[in-house]
Amino acid sequence: MSEKKRILLLGATGSIGRQTLDVLRRHPDTFELAGISAGHNEDALQEIAQEFPEIQAASVESTDGRPWQTDLITGADHVARLMDRVEYDLLVNAVVGFAGLAPTLKALESGHDVALANKESLVAGGPLVKKTLAETGRRLYPIDSEHSAIWQCLQGSREKDVNRLIITASGGSFRDRSRESLKDASPAEALKHPNWAMGKRITIDSATMVNKGFEVIEAHYLFDVPFERIETVLHPQSIVHSMVEFKDGAVMAQLGSADMRLPIQYALMMPDRPSLEEDNRLDMTRTQSLEFREMDMERFPILKTAYETGKAGGSAGAVFNGADEEAVALFLEGKLPFLGIEDAIRYALQVVPFVQDPDYEALRDCDRLAREAVRYGVSHGFQVE
Repeated sequence: MSEKKRILLLGATGSIGRQTLDVLRRHPDTFELAGISAGHNEDALQEIAQEFPEIQAASVESTDGRPWQTDLITGADHVARLMDRVEYDLLVNAVVGFAGLAPTLKALESGHDVALANKESLVAGGPLVKKTLAETGRRLYPIDSEHSAIWQCLQGSREKDVNRLIITASGGSFRDRSRESLKDASPAEALKHPNWAMGKRITIDSATMVNKGFEVIEAHYLFDVPFERIETVLHPQSIVHSMVEFKDGAVMAQLGSADMRLPIQYALMMPDRPSLEEDNRLDMTRTQSLEFREMDMERFPILKTAYETGKAGGSAGAVFNGADEEAVALFLEGKLPFLGIEDAIRYALQVVPFVQDPDYEALRDCDRLAREAVRYGVSHGFQVE
């Protein structure tokens, strides 16, 4: 029997982290959970450590001082110290936000491949990550359902034969509401996603269509396809997770239920496709219809902004992401209206200086400046051109 693949799981207590653990439980002879991290949920982290006795170390930003059987690392730099201490074969990065960029770079630079669920690694740091991949020869394995779908459709095909990527969008919580009706939309309304159970920020980003803009930028860096050949379509059923059109007109699509364990398992085990028990496995005989609508850039103008941001490159993605993170947090706190999220992002993109070829420190500065710009704009009013 071959040696088990050692997994270092960052963001173990979040939605993707929990589903990754479920995949590992189903394949105990294939994987070993070498280390885990969480931001603040020490209780859940301790439960994981008790279930997986092979864990070498765990990390959390702060602790209440309870005793741990597993080596516990705490502090602001807990993730970096965890990565230095644990021996692993593959990093699963399920950290939320800009904080996930540094671990992605650190893993690649130390000779490890990354199964990536952290959007911000490519949205904020796409050019830097791409440069690091070229220098190290390591690989990224996408976990997002849309990018996993594209990745699966591309297997066995040649890059030169691809005509365009087609990323599907559910439309989020407000897909059937007019922009006018969203002026007073509440956080509770925005958090009711019709198809997926996700974290708060990504659910809000789905409602604004920021998330789909992020996915366009990610797809550009994952698959080296120009933005002009990456399209988005509304697909309310969330059954077709994305498509690839080839130059001869053939379109390959990946269909499946709304179960994130499928793309997680594929990222960890491809090209193998072992059985995956699902509560609601897709049955096409019960699928009444597959609906596709052209994306309305006037209804979802921030998606157009995302394309422009991706084409600009440099530090623009870091500003876009930082502004969105801050704006979503303020919206959830009741300090910013729903449509104000768009204003906040555009404002930050206008006022934060652009850096053409940023290193990590420059990206971190842009992230900070974007957040400061949003807070200033909320207090003083956004002057968006």
